[in-house]
Amino acid sequence: MAEQIMETVSETVKGIVDAVKNATNSETITNEKKVSTPEGTAIAYGSLVIMAMLPIVFGSIRSVKLHKARKVSGEKADTMSKQDAMYFPIIASVALFGLYLFFKIFSKNHINLLLTGYFFFLGIIALAHLLSPVVNSLMPAAVPKIPFHIHFTKGEGKSKEDLINYEFSTHDIVCLIISTAIGVWYLVKKHWIANNMFGLAFAVNGVEMLHLNNIVTGCILLSGLFFYDIFWVFGTNVMVTVAKSFEAPIKLVFPQDWITNGINGSNFAMLGLGDIVIPGIFIALLLRFDHSTKRKSRIYFYSTLIAYFMGLMATILVMHVFKHAQPALLYLVPSCMGTPLLIALVRGELKTLFAYEDHPEEKTEKKEIKDSEKSNKKKESKKAK
Repeated sequence: MAEQIMETVSETVKGIVDAVKNATNSETITNEKKVSTPEGTAIAYGSLVIMAMLPIVFGSIRSVKLHKARKVSGEKADTMSKQDAMYFPIIASVALFGLYLFFKIFSKNHINLLLTGYFFFLGIIALAHLLSPVVNSLMPAAVPKIPFHIHFTKGEGKSKEDLINYEFSTHDIVCLIISTAIGVWYLVKKHWIANNMFGLAFAVNGVEMLHLNNIVTGCILLSGLFFYDIFWVFGTNVMVTVAKSFEAPIKLVFPQDWITNGINGSNFAMLGLGDIVIPGIFIALLLRFDHSTKRKSRIYFYSTLIAYFMGLMATILVMHVFKHAQPALLYLVPSCMGTPLLIALVRGELKTLFAYEDHPEEKTEKKEIKDSEKSNKKKESKKAK
């Protein structure tokens, strides 16, 4: 079932990234209430930074495994093109402003009810995919692993197509039950721990499955969202309004009053998933590049991961100095994009870095198709003469 869940998540996760980026706001590191104590604030932001780093690390490692598995199976990867990267900030802006208008015109409670239901089901799928390897490894031998296969097709012969093609086992069913229980907990209590479990699952799956094919595409995407973030946070109140109105597990939160109230704290610091997933897919690309060089060193991955950490710390520092919500990508983009380029320049690998592609065979296939079409046209023109 894990493989089929992966396909489902890969199709849906692109749809939620817009919501992740738009609704959580890239002001993202912000406070809902007045800070309780300096100690509580330090614990809250320290926890958020750790929670932000973990999905990038694990998601990047899983993206390498997924990339290798796709190569072996011959499965075509759904990667983001340069054109997609250029249009992404525009589409994200339209979606963000649309949400803003919805919250202004319609009842916030009704909209959040629909969003909660949507993210409830999506969160169960994402969490089941994330927990599946762990649950399978911890499952006692007394529980038999019985395979199942649901196959539902449409049509006959050459026109036959799969509508449902799921393979799963009893272990996967147990994993789904656990994920559903967590989902019901979130649905009923809206507890911040359940919220974070869903949020981490979304972030890991996003970094794992959303693949940038090359560095140029990544630079285009990050550059566009850099200006997008600055405009919507500093230029208008749209981002802040949507973030405060939007209730969904698309942000990580941690109570600043943890010292006094423990897990029942209510004075939250928060970090939007967009500021994890967007830089995360770029950092994951760098790890795949490191693997492609066949070197033991993972210098591009580790250095950019450290740069991401420094960018987060800079965001928190500036926010507290100026007492104003900050667009996190204002600090994350220059650090995450500039670090690998500077290292490549120093090491004399700039050309190699920009030449790397995750899926060069797909480019070759397209070229072969174009060459074949040209050849057929020439043959047809000769016959016509």
